[in-house]
Amino acid sequence: MSRGLNRVMLIGHLGRDPESRTTPSGKLVTTFSLATSRAWHSQDGERHEETEWFHIVAWGSLAEICQQHLRKGQRVFVEGRLQTRRWEDPEGRKHQAVEIVAREMIMLGEPREVPGGGMPSGEDETDHDG
Repeated sequence: MSRGLNRVMLIGHLGRDPESRTTPSGKLVTTFSLATSRAWHSQDGERHEETEWFHIVAWGSLAEICQQHLRKGQRVFVEGRLQTRRWEDPEGRKHQAVEIVAREMIMLGEPREVPGGGMPSGEDETDHDG
């Protein structure tokens, strides 16, 4: 039987301060949004930029480290795996969320002050449920 590979590595900026909670079974989970940006020039020389948002989930001791040390605007490296969650709300609507379950996080810089309170590029994360 062959093995698969599900590995994601990202470097980006936190879109908001991390949020933590404890599950009913007593496990700590911390979540935060991470923005990655790329820029390019079209053939006519016009500069373009796009920002992609990721929902990051950390568990256990990594969740505690993220909650204690990360802040909005901070640049971090996150390595983990993709996970898709599906659920149905009380009105019967189906929802889906793709998230990164973090295995490792490395802080790359201090939070940045951005005029107007926004991200250096792009905007704060919006609801991406589909």
